[in-house]
Amino acid sequence: MGPTAALSGTLPDPQTRAEDARTLAVRGRRMRQRRHMLDLIAASFMIDAAILLIYVQAGTIPSMVVVAFAVSGALVGGILFALSESGFNDRFSDHYLTVPIAITTLALIIAFTVWAPQIGAFFLFELFVVFGFASLRADRRQALILWSALLCALVPLFLLTDLPIGMPHDNSLERLATLLALVLTVGRCTFIGVFSKALRDSLYKRGVQLREAYQRIEELAELDELTGAYNRRCIMRHLDNEIERAARHCESLSLALIDLDWFKRINDTFGHPIGDEVLRTFAITIFANIRSFDRFGRYGGEEFLLLLPNTSDDEARLILDRLRMIVADLDWSAFSPSMMVTLSAGVTTMTLQESTEAVLARADRALYEAKHGGRNRISCA
Repeated sequence: MGPTAALSGTLPDPQTRAEDARTLAVRGRRMRQRRHMLDLIAASFMIDAAILLIYVQAGTIPSMVVVAFAVSGALVGGILFALSESGFNDRFSDHYLTVPIAITTLALIIAFTVWAPQIGAFFLFELFVVFGFASLRADRRQALILWSALLCALVPLFLLTDLPIGMPHDNSLERLATLLALVLTVGRCTFIGVFSKALRDSLYKRGVQLREAYQRIEELAELDELTGAYNRRCIMRHLDNEIERAARHCESLSLALIDLDWFKRINDTFGHPIGDEVLRTFAITIFANIRSFDRFGRYGGEEFLLLLPNTSDDEARLILDRLRMIVADLDWSAFSPSMMVTLSAGVTTMTLQESTEAVLARADRALYEAKHGGRNRISCA
């Protein structure tokens, strides 16, 4: 609850609470991701410290190097953990702090290389791991910054000093430590590649799921919730498209306004839940008996609009009369023993350069004639 809400004694509105919940969920997910990253950094430091102990045992470096390396790793890890848990990272678009962490690690590597140049190659191997991890999160600008920082660090090291940066191999322990350094560096880089592939696969899978969800949302936005037919907005868009297509290809376009006869009586006599089931059953029946390229939608209430592309007026009348008989012959007694459901329809065929309003008005007049002519019939305009 925000401070204003607390002072006023009122609870925040549902939208605010939902936004707060989403924010907390995002922060929690980011914090878990950062913990996972810190675990990997800690594991990498432990591996390196273990190899350094072998160099100490071989007499290549003093033990103080290992102590300083371990303390540095613990200090960096502790600071990063504290910042992450406090929510400091969430203030930035890159909540992993990729550039600061990579540059800090780069500075440590250069410092230890200068301190113990006899195993300098071991420390420089770590650059592959550090920048491999950074590449998973860095964008183009951050990658350029990191590459520039690397250049600024290595040029003085190699060109302005004469430090004997070595790769120890004088005895069996040194050879073992150097072997482990090479193998484990390559292994960690391979792990980064595998992790990167898993991340890409996860993002691809999520993208597919999002596209499917978006497609489903689009479908639901186009469908009438009760009947599953197109809603009015969608069927009117289809009508405009079909009119344009028919005019462009000089093809015929027929349409029908369909009305369920005495539907108000059905609602009043049997109740609205039964009326809803009648509408659903009617819509399913029409869907099952029209062509794949026909378009059927709910125009409003118990009125429906059926689009019949590339269909002449005679063909349209025959189609509607067949649908009328199918609906009338259905066994509606499942809803009530005395129930009968019929339809009336006004059918018309579009003429060239005719507007949407004009063709619908003509179909509506034909429907009016069918209803006042006794219902359960088809009338053509």
